[in-house]
Amino acid sequence: MNILSDIFLRQTMTPKTYWTFVIILITTCRSFADDDNHEMEEFLKREHSLSKPYQGVGSSSSSHWELMGDAMVTTEQVRLTTDMQSKQGAVWSRIPCHLRDWELQVHFKIHGQGKKNLNGDGLAIWYTKERMQKGPVFGNQDLFTGLGVFVDTYPNEEKHLEAQKTRYTTRTQRIFPFVLAMVGNGSISYDHERDGRPTELGGCNAMVRNLNHDTFIFIRYVRRRLTIMIDIDGQHEWRDCLDIPGVRLPQGYYFGASAVTGDLSDNHDVVSLKLYQLTVLRSETEEKEEEDEITLPSVDNMDLLKSKAHYLSQTYTSLALLYSNNSYS
Repeated sequence: MNILSDIFLRQTMTPKTYWTFVIILITTCRSFADDDNHEMEEFLKREHSLSKPYQGVGSSSSSHWELMGDAMVTTEQVRLTTDMQSKQGAVWSRIPCHLRDWELQVHFKIHGQGKKNLNGDGLAIWYTKERMQKGPVFGNQDLFTGLGVFVDTYPNEEKHLEAQKTRYTTRTQRIFPFVLAMVGNGSISYDHERDGRPTELGGCNAMVRNLNHDTFIFIRYVRRRLTIMIDIDGQHEWRDCLDIPGVRLPQGYYFGASAVTGDLSDNHDVVSLKLYQLTVLRSETEEKEEEDEITLPSVDNMDLLKSKAHYLSQTYTSLALLYSNNSYS
């Protein structure tokens, strides 16, 4: 807001109205730079956001968000599943997102009566071509087209190996809950029995159950780069989870969140989903590199990325195991 516009607003508005306008402007728009020093501005897109008091959620055609399955709206959250067996629920945006660069901040909560590794199964955040489709992937369909970010709370593969009296090595063991991301093109299946390992882009452990403070996931898609961070320690600080270049996501897909329980259960809550449009300054070279329309989701150099992701996952897990062992020694 420049000086002339500020003077004009002060002259045409009452003091109370003026400061209300300023506060709204500050909370919906801010400027910053990414790791590559590209200047960006972000604008809250209310039509793609979900927050209290959830007036935009409903079954009417005028609502922006729609519930599916066992999901319900309360005064404090959208509860995707209750802490009961065999539940699945979801909330989906009715409006396709045509933003080129965006950032999604998810405030969520997972809690229940089950002890560690006696709870499940987790929740997912989606940006996909399909919407409102029940299925086995955290309550959504398999063979999806787009991006899935999963908060997986149950170690299926580890339990399967235990049943076969086989154990993980320290190189392959993973600490749960675990956050991971996957890009699907409509023909790639999520391997539930292996906790999505064959198709994951990367991820990080995230101890998010039964916490007394807020927990958040940050998903940014800028210049074909996918970045995921988490804020789960109650310190209001983002921690890196994954950062992948060469991710190609079409425009016009839908945002959503889903969750599922099986023999084990948890409450899976979404408190808010806030989508920001990012305005990014690009050079002429960058514009030419990105001018081709993306019609199908894909990831450049997937084999190389999976090798790197596997190495980083092992490193994070080794550090987490070391910390855990030292805590009890």
